Amino acid sequence: MCGRYVVPNTTDELLSLFDASHANAADWQPSYSVAPTDPAPIVREWIHDETLNRDVDLASWGLKPGWAKPGGPAPINARLESVASNGMFRSAFASQRCLVPMAGYYEWQRMDDGKQPYFIHSDGDVLAAAGLYAARQEDDVWKISFTIITRAARDASGAIHDRMPVFLTPDVWGQWLSPEKISDTEEALSMLDRSSVAVAKTVTAHPVARKVNNVRTLDSEDERLIEKITLAL
Repeated sequence: MCGRYVVPNTTDELLSLFDASHANAADWQPSYSVAPTDPAPIVREWIHDETLNRDVDLASWGLKPGWAKPGGPAPINARLESVASNGMFRSAFASQRCLVPMAGYYEWQRMDDGKQPYFIHSDGDVLAAAGLYAARQEDDVWKISFTIITRAARDASGAIHDRMPVFLTPDVWGQWLSPEKISDTEEALSMLDRSSVAVAKTVTAHPVARKVNNVRTLDSEDERLIEKITLAL
């Protein structure tokens, strides 16, 4: 799964990296520990007055479709193996797809003396995970939420955890973001598989300090959270 990740980029940097034209993310501050329910930037496309728009928006991590009951589940991950057929995700998979920018994510390995965190990342400018989003009206305000699609690990996390985000190569970003309804589900799933396997080959992992473990006490703006440490023998 993907339960915590890192977005060190500013809104302006994300606009440039994803060739987006507008941002509804003025309050965004780079974070080295994005956790479930936190607001985080997503990239999405939508059509207004027959014009295609690509925006960077702030959204809450944990999908809450408009039809979902208050207090119901808000999944942070959707499994690639069932995302097109699962009732929670089927509608968003068809026409409400997004990219979730990140520099990498954390996974944990159980050791004799506790849980050891690892930062799993690429050497590139940004990783783009395939995501789904939903818009929901609450107290006359439209709120956006999202989930990250995951798959069986094919990257450096494989020795640490059995799941990884579905990362996409830049050449298919536009295809995934298109607000048009997916007409060939099998081809879309195959594209996600091929692209994520390609990105997985570029991903590495290193251990980081255990202060990452406590989301309540860490400083999410502390870039030292992702620094490599040497484990004691």
